Amino acid sequence: MVVFSLLADVPRSAAHFPGVDRLVDLGGNAYRWEMEKIGIGGYTLQQTIYACQYLDDASAGRVFWTPIEGVGNAGVEGEWIVAPKEEGTTVRLNTRGRLTVDFPSFLQFVLSPLVQMEFTGMVDRYIENLGKTFSIL
Repeated sequence: MVVFSLLADVPRSAAHFPGVDRLVDLGGNAYRWEMEKIGIGGYTLQQTIYACQYLDDASAGRVFWTPIEGVGNAGVEGEWIVAPKEEGTTVRLNTRGRLTVDFPSFLQFVLSPLVQMEFTGMVDRYIENLGKTFSIL
């Protein structure tokens, strides 16, 4: 299945994610993500860095990842679930992340929702980018 193969290939899939500064291969299908710095209002956030261990199960149509603790300032986990259907493929993404940023406490209440909105927007663009690639495969 072409869709599953692309999603299971972390560097190929990651090439569709916006704002990636570097994807570092740690070996054993583990990768460290180093994101571009994000500016919100007058603040430039520290660079988001995290690492994940990736596993896939082609028979179940599942690609999943778990955070590697102690790497960077974030943790991301999730899964792609890929299933064939009569006229194509169904793809579902489940993901969850946490990010530690060094804001003054009085700004955390205001900026935390903006950071979450930015990440959600990046995931939406990632899915759009993958959709464009899948439509030409």
